[in-house]
Amino acid sequence: GGALMRLARSARRSASLLLFLGTVGAEAFAPASVSMQRIAGRAAMAVRGRSATQAFVPLLHSQPRTLRNVPGQRPSFCLHMSGGAVAETTSGSSTVYVKHWLEREVREALVRAFGDAVKDALPLVTAATKAEFGDYQCNAAMPLAKTLKSKPRDVAAKLSEELGPLIGDAFEDPEIAGPGFLNLRFKPSYVTDRLAGMARDPTRLGIPKATKPSRVIVDFSSPNIAKEMHVGHLRSTIIGDTLCRLEEFLGHDVLRLNHVGDWGTQFGMLITFLKEKGFGPDTGLADLAVSDLVELYKQAKKRFDDDAEFQDASRREVVALQGGDEMSLKAWKLLCDASRLEFQKIYDILDIKVEERGESFYNPFLGDVIEGLKEKKLYEKSDGAGVVFVDGYTNKEGEPMPLLVQKTDGGFMYSTTDLAAIRHRVSEERAQRVLYVTDAGQSQHFDQVFKVAQAAGWVPEGTSLEHVPFGLVQGEDGKKFATRSGETVKLKDLLDEAVRVSQADMKGRMEEAGTPFGAEEEATARTVGLAAVKYADLSMNRESNYRFSYSKMLALSGNTAPYMLYAYARINGINRKIGEKVDAEGAAIVLEHPSEVALARHLLMLPEILAEVEETLYPHKLCEYLFELSQRFNQFYENCPVSQAETDDLVRSRAALCGVAARAIRLSLDILGIPTVERL
Repeated sequence: GGALMRLARSARRSASLLLFLGTVGAEAFAPASVSMQRIAGRAAMAVRGRSATQAFVPLLHSQPRTLRNVPGQRPSFCLHMSGGAVAETTSGSSTVYVKHWLEREVREALVRAFGDAVKDALPLVTAATKAEFGDYQCNAAMPLAKTLKSKPRDVAAKLSEELGPLIGDAFEDPEIAGPGFLNLRFKPSYVTDRLAGMARDPTRLGIPKATKPSRVIVDFSSPNIAKEMHVGHLRSTIIGDTLCRLEEFLGHDVLRLNHVGDWGTQFGMLITFLKEKGFGPDTGLADLAVSDLVELYKQAKKRFDDDAEFQDASRREVVALQGGDEMSLKAWKLLCDASRLEFQKIYDILDIKVEERGESFYNPFLGDVIEGLKEKKLYEKSDGAGVVFVDGYTNKEGEPMPLLVQKTDGGFMYSTTDLAAIRHRVSEERAQRVLYVTDAGQSQHFDQVFKVAQAAGWVPEGTSLEHVPFGLVQGEDGKKFATRSGETVKLKDLLDEAVRVSQADMKGRMEEAGTPFGAEEEATARTVGLAAVKYADLSMNRESNYRFSYSKMLALSGNTAPYMLYAYARINGINRKIGEKVDAEGAAIVLEHPSEVALARHLLMLPEILAEVEETLYPHKLCEYLFELSQRFNQFYENCPVSQAETDDLVRSRAALCGVAARAIRLSLDILGIPTVERL
């Protein structure tokens, strides 16, 4: 016994308790320690006969990876101890992705209970819909009852019998509810151990990075040169940035690309018109602002529509530009430079990082796209134009509807550029996942382009091309969001107005309270105003249209940015109040009051919410989590005194819980691209 304890202490000092278990082996525990027998027995069961050394030593040399669910696969080993669960699979391991781990254990339990005939059955594990149902629910018994010709509750009973021992160190015994549901409830020790781990990791809250990062390209924002960014660019810019931040946080290698519209007939048209007006590379073109270019573009477009000779001149200018004519290229570059300056002002306001790679970048590769399609015998002629017929697409008459890739005059299409971009992103950038964040109106276009790229063999197995569509921003009346004159709202004007309204609102409330409104408060109001715009967008299902309302998005209650920021500021107020008196670092977290328990259990769900958003690309899921987190914290704050708690240990415990909640709010807001404020 003494030798065993010395070995245990030595293992702890080297942070290798698993190695200790593996070295001693199941035989060493004998009848003297029932708990040790249980751990060793479970370890042997999990590794299916391999020695404990074989099972546990590899874990010491592995890093946690984002867990991805692979149906039908059994973890290579699974260890539960100290109220925590470690699940290693061929696709990754982590203690924080409990749902994925539970799904694997349910599959194993089903096979043990009913044999290989049910090995492909769905585990049907979901987060519990109500607190009284526990933390997770398993509904696998219901659909299996008919297959097994048994009553659902009988199936649930057998499943529970096998599942309980597999998950027993993290969960209480499964409860059979209703006609055959299993309610799964965390053990208190598991919750407090997880919270302690989150408290020890203030930056990541115990959420692991991927050890095998994917190369992810996000194509977003994409304004047009010589045009001002307008409200239509808001959603792509904000949603795309959030997806980038999430993938970066999870450890993936992210390339943020801005596929600006900087090539095509419109530039020949605009340059021709500018020359007629006396503007050129050396005669005032560099002095034009984007607002000037927008007005000149409108005039050029009208001229192009009405004047055949002007059309011919514009097309000749395009040929000159594509052919590398020095003066044409110089004029084009000046137009691009002027636009970039204005775009960057917007990106600086919104704190957006993105690398420009416009349509012109892919111009040298367009001919290769056509040749590649011809080699694959996908390219056909239709009424003189080059097309590719895509399976599943027909016109109103039921005839095949092709994707146009080349004009009758030999010119190229947007689809050609997008195909060239796919080839470059996959072959040169080595992308494994490419996200295209554009409006829902382009869904058909991208579906066709993706199918053509796949048919041509340009998308390797395991590479994912995904369109991330979003709906329209509407006015409060549900109609097009426009100025009083009917013009599209400029994005800069929209953001400036959000800041103005926020500052006016905060100044009014502070003056009513007799509090001065100074430079610090002005900066805070600016942060709140911009945060409100971002959050209002991200909190909506991205595929839905949403109505833009300054008053609603700046409300201090409800699912709004000010409400989240206020919850964070309130926690900081608690920390300031007790910070000098109480050291909560390393405090043992004790959960007594129901509102403490509810807050703690919700905090544990953050990793799985992030995994869900990464998989589904719906940022509003994170907003929903954040809203509920803020609500649960406010309930905790109302019911559980922190500085005035009954004992010093309880003060430290609640201060530590506040710290984890604050970091979870801050981390979530950071992924949404929203900075926090210390006071509000």
